[in-house]
Amino acid sequence: MTAQILHSSALMRRAVSTEADDPSLIPHKPKQTISFCTQCGSRMDLHFVGSEHHWRHMCGSCGHIHYENPRSVVGCIVEHHGQILLCKRGIEPQQGLWTLPAGYMELHESSAEGAARETLEEAGARVDIVAPFAHFDIPRISQSYIFFRAKLRQPFTFAAVAPESTDVRLFSLKDIPWRKLAFSAVTIALKLYVEDLERGDWRFHHGVVKKKEGAGPNEPGTFALKGYIGLQLDKAHSPVTGSPEREEEKAP
Repeated sequence: MTAQILHSSALMRRAVSTEADDPSLIPHKPKQTISFCTQCGSRMDLHFVGSEHHWRHMCGSCGHIHYENPRSVVGCIVEHHGQILLCKRGIEPQQGLWTLPAGYMELHESSAEGAARETLEEAGARVDIVAPFAHFDIPRISQSYIFFRAKLRQPFTFAAVAPESTDVRLFSLKDIPWRKLAFSAVTIALKLYVEDLERGDWRFHHGVVKKKEGAGPNEPGTFALKGYIGLQLDKAHSPVTGSPEREEEKAP
């Protein structure tokens, strides 16, 4: 604790110095989301730390710093006899729309374990992970999405699990409800999945989902996949050639 207090005190001194020396370099102050210290219960305040170029929640009493980090969403593209498993959301956001089984990664689990767990919790389906499929970063909402290809495990059963899902179905590729999908990352992942099937080989996909200011979770024309990289899984050392940017396309 002593070392942490010394480090925190040094950061606070640099914060005060930076604020006084060159205010023009300080980004817009965000909304304070933490009011009280989780260590001692004292008041937390926002301070700009010049060396990190970030605003931080700091406790003026014990020196504790509360760091806020992006959250990881993990899920599965579950295939069974040429069909894809989708869940109809039973809760907000996007209640009533279709999505891949996915959710926040828990502490002390791997991303693959989390993806399989979320599939069981939302779709009532036990699966075997086949391979990693995609990793998308969405900086605007501070989230990363990681999708895996998966297969239904015997006895190949699935069912909606309340309250997360109200319906779970297998869709053929031609019947995917493109205009009723819940999230942009899901739309992009499914389009790339269809592309890989048509190409006849699998890739691992990575990119940054850029969203327009004020855009909803999956509004057509408001998001695009930038900085795209596609790696063939049998040649993972070399990117697939093509445009570095993938604009959102119309649903097939």
